[in-house]
Amino acid sequence: MVAHSAHSHDAIGAPASASTTIGEQRFVVPGVTWKDYLVVRDVLDSPGIRMTYLEGMLELMSPSPAHEQSKKLIARLVEIFALERNVPLYGYGSTTFRREAAERGAEPDECWVRGGTLREMPDIALEVVMTSGGIDKLAVYAGLRVPEVWFYEGGAFRLFRLGADGYAPIDASVAVPELDFVLLTAYAGRTDQHEAVLEFRDRLRNAAGSTQ
Repeated sequence: MVAHSAHSHDAIGAPASASTTIGEQRFVVPGVTWKDYLVVRDVLDSPGIRMTYLEGMLELMSPSPAHEQSKKLIARLVEIFALERNVPLYGYGSTTFRREAAERGAEPDECWVRGGTLREMPDIALEVVMTSGGIDKLAVYAGLRVPEVWFYEGGAFRLFRLGADGYAPIDASVAVPELDFVLLTAYAGRTDQHEAVLEFRDRLRNAAGSTQ
């Protein structure tokens, strides 16, 4: 069972002018055209700035060290799992995804494709949430047609799967059904990346050995 936070997914992105936490800033600018979004993205092409665009609203976010540590640890855990379980999962980091017809653009914290090279959109997008407000990420990803979105907030994962009526919460990943999110959650909040990855790997290997 996936650990859920107390917030509904609609609360992930209620528009706000600015929100901050230690070392992290988030601003939403209204009235930005698609052309202007592309220009700003090219001018401010830096790993220190993440941009999200939704129908004229542009969010600029400068991630904190804690945010980056968290998303990187989750990525390392997911990818060591894929390696140990021989799951063909391909990571593409914070690649920018855009769809002009839908007026949407996003740069997930991490993203993956299962079973091959990157297509138009990833199979999974990960968002680490440390500040409230900003653009509704699910509305953005729905327009981009990303099948699955994982949010990590407050030490818990929330998973959403895209259907005919938009995103619905799910208790286990459809894209990576082998992944145990209870086990992943137990290590995702660790402060020592190296120790967390080693222990997680050992847990996976011990579990595999006990089934042989």
